[in-house]
Amino acid sequence: MQHVTVPMIGAAGAWRDAARGLLAANVAPCDVLWNAQGQGGAPDLFAADTPPLVGTAPVTVPRGFVELANSAVFHSDPQRFARLYAFLWRLRDAPHLMSDRADPELAKLRQMEKAVHRCRHKMRAFVRFREIGDPAAPRRSFAAWFEPTHYTLEMNTPFFRDRFADMDWRIVTPDVTAIFEKGKVRLEAGQAAPHLPEDASEELWLTYFRNIFNPARLKVNAMTSEMPRKYWKNLREAAAIPGLIADAPARARAMAAAAPTLPPLRAAAAQAGLARHVSAWTDTGGGLEADIRACTRCALHCNATQAVCGEGPADAALMIVGEQPGDREDLVGRPFVGPAGQLFDTLAAEAGLDRGAAYVTNAVKHFKHIPRGRKRIHQRPDAGEVQQCKWWLDAEIARSKPRLIVAMGATAALSLTGSGARITARRGSVERGSAGIDVLITLHPSYLLRLPDAAAKARATADLRADLALTVQISTNARGGPSATPR
Repeated sequence: MQHVTVPMIGAAGAWRDAARGLLAANVAPCDVLWNAQGQGGAPDLFAADTPPLVGTAPVTVPRGFVELANSAVFHSDPQRFARLYAFLWRLRDAPHLMSDRADPELAKLRQMEKAVHRCRHKMRAFVRFREIGDPAAPRRSFAAWFEPTHYTLEMNTPFFRDRFADMDWRIVTPDVTAIFEKGKVRLEAGQAAPHLPEDASEELWLTYFRNIFNPARLKVNAMTSEMPRKYWKNLREAAAIPGLIADAPARARAMAAAAPTLPPLRAAAAQAGLARHVSAWTDTGGGLEADIRACTRCALHCNATQAVCGEGPADAALMIVGEQPGDREDLVGRPFVGPAGQLFDTLAAEAGLDRGAAYVTNAVKHFKHIPRGRKRIHQRPDAGEVQQCKWWLDAEIARSKPRLIVAMGATAALSLTGSGARITARRGSVERGSAGIDVLITLHPSYLLRLPDAAAKARATADLRADLALTVQISTNARGGPSATPR
């Protein structure tokens, strides 16, 4: 039976050397009795320390196991060295065990590794130094008492050495003491808790701790998980925690009562956006046409040459509404002067409709298009753009107060009646518009220009001419009485 005692200081290296010799000498785990120096428990009466073994066979293990062992040796489990050697014995012939998560021995060592890392972190977070030297000395001196769950002071010493290199310090634990003096660090046996003087700066720290405590975000379980109660007795701020927890509900209610009542900034932005969508134009002093030309309510103004306003008597009894300006209208700045407008003028004259007596405008005031070479290809406005421009069409209707409106095409019908569907089925009929005015639905002249079939084009032309004639009839009847009945 081999008996190996691992010292408290330098445990990682001592265990590694002993395990290497035992493994090289082919000593099975059941033939080794491990003991930790300075750890509680009675020594084995029938075993004595044996000299280190030196084997001849080379020993190779995965790097992952070396990292695991360098942490697990600092665990407080009395069987940690035996567990590590037993797994190492198996690992010699089966290196794949390091990746076997279902292996119970590896799972236990991983739990020990995790616990050691957590203890290492808690030591860094909760060590509290007190000054023990002359504050006026060239190199100040501090001391701290800490009770870790595991033997993690040795593995934490490099951290404290680098973090507090400008002062002398010592960290005392029940098992190991780390001393840093004049730039050099050494480890000694553990000591009893020393008497440490009071530190005036701790009152300032306690005041800061109380003031950063947020009662509205109190989660006791989460707090005690990050700051376990076992450390509270050595933390100055821990004395304030019970009172802060007890007062948290009342303080949270007081904070809520004292909260500002002004709406957040995003509310003002939302209200401003809503105001831009309200279809109720108010004259700013420049007139309706000037405001239309300055419109930036949607992105169509970015690529258009200009906004095209309506044209005709402001108090006309008849309003003609098309879709949007075309390429020619965008350049000239007048509605219905391009090919579709010329066709409309021709058919209107044949139907006896005087364009000069009507107010002619569009549902959308900017030309929507995509560039293709030197040409600008017409694009139909979407529902959002129609809704944005309805602001201006409603203002034109409110100013003119027409008795009849002619909606030419789906876009005009959508803006005036709320629906742009089934135009060919609805054409020639009079519907009640959203403004409470009769709307006659008909085709847009550009629809005729796009028809490739001559017969279909002739039928559509006749339909539009008939609708314009019906417009004349209704307008004539409206001067002496109520609007005409739909066809």
